Amino acid sequence: QVQLVESGGGLVQAGGSLRLSCAASRRTFITYAMGWFRQAPGKEREFVSAISWSGGNTVYADSVKGRFTISRDNAKNTVYLQMNSLKPEDTAVYYCAAKLQSGETSASSYPYWGQGTQVTVSS
Repeated sequence: QVQLVESGGGLVQAGGSLRLSCAASRRTFITYAMGWFRQAPGKEREFVSAISWSGGNTVYADSVKGRFTISRDNAKNTVYLQMNSLKPEDTAVYYCAAKLQSGETSASSYPYWGQGTQVTVSS
């Protein structure tokens, strides 16, 4: 099992930026595709972005394309989500997740999850 811990959330004004991090508690030789999801109160968890195990391929939800950037540092077992031009509708708990294969972006396809970090964007 992969243990994941998110950090970097907080309160920010609309138009501002935040950088989220997701670190594995233990280093592993197994390669994982990584994803970011978010969930607002009363709503289902939705896909935000994903990155392949090599970092060479990235995918973004249309709602964040051009504003968010996903990256990873395999030497540190850490994935990042740089969030720029934040909007109030970006307010949610953000979760990182891991799986062995990339390609499908549904939450149910990711067996490993962090506990989430709160992002609040004020208007």
